[in-house]
Amino acid sequence: MRVVFGPTSCDNAGMSTSPSAGARLRAAAELGPVALPGAFNALVGRAIADAGFDGCYVSGAAMSVSAGVPDVGLLTLTEFAVEIRRIADASGLPVVADADTGFGEYEQSLRTVVEYERAGAAGLHVEDQVFPKRCGHLDGKELVPCEEMCLKVEAMVSAKRDPDFLVIARTDARGVTGMDDAIARANAYRAAGADAIFPEGLQSEAEFEAFAKGSPGLLLANMTEFGKTPFITLDRFGELGYRLVIFPVSLLRLAMGEVVRSLGVLKETGSVESLVERMQTRKELYETLGYEPGTPWKVRRS
Repeated sequence: MRVVFGPTSCDNAGMSTSPSAGARLRAAAELGPVALPGAFNALVGRAIADAGFDGCYVSGAAMSVSAGVPDVGLLTLTEFAVEIRRIADASGLPVVADADTGFGEYEQSLRTVVEYERAGAAGLHVEDQVFPKRCGHLDGKELVPCEEMCLKVEAMVSAKRDPDFLVIARTDARGVTGMDDAIARANAYRAAGADAIFPEGLQSEAEFEAFAKGSPGLLLANMTEFGKTPFITLDRFGELGYRLVIFPVSLLRLAMGEVVRSLGVLKETGSVESLVERMQTRKELYETLGYEPGTPWKVRRS
């Protein structure tokens, strides 16, 4: 039984006949590995598009810390959906968005898919951790039973209106019960209907390769800093069998590093004059916004 909460852009009576965000992302992934830099707000999403990327990512961790709270599932589905809509609209890119543990059980996870599709996302990933969840690269995680996660995946797939919308099942089993269980869970999630699998917390190229061989199909890799995964290039991920690669918090970390350093300079000297050369100029900002003073501003179209 397919649950319907309301119309989406994929309805037969919809106004647009252009490929959906999910279809565009799938097409890009067919050509090779797709880098998805993390956009922590809509302006960053526009910058990612201007840099020539084929998609972007909305990280639950980045959204949470931007709101001044830790990444333990404190933000609501509504808060996520609002930000996804802003980033999708501003960037015009296919957006893959973090859905944590689905914002609840069966019924809530259904609504998550509907709201993310309405917000313009190309897909989402949902994880098999117990709520409250932890960052995937921290120890002390707990997993829900595999059967419970399979039911959630089935429910979320049933809620899709756009067949190309990606429901990506993330497993954190590598750091809890080991690689064999991670692969077994991945295959169970695929059998439940997951469009792709996201193995979190793998610790070497050899592990990424072994996982891809053990669970063939569309795979997403997480290239985060300060975690358990070594630095691996986009092309190398492609060779290892991964077609979607997220860089979830990289831009936020770079930006916040500069914010903290600059605040130190301002506090010490009482001026930001020495920092001006490192700033984005007004002209550059307007270019990113697609804005020219005195002329009508136009919405970016995908």
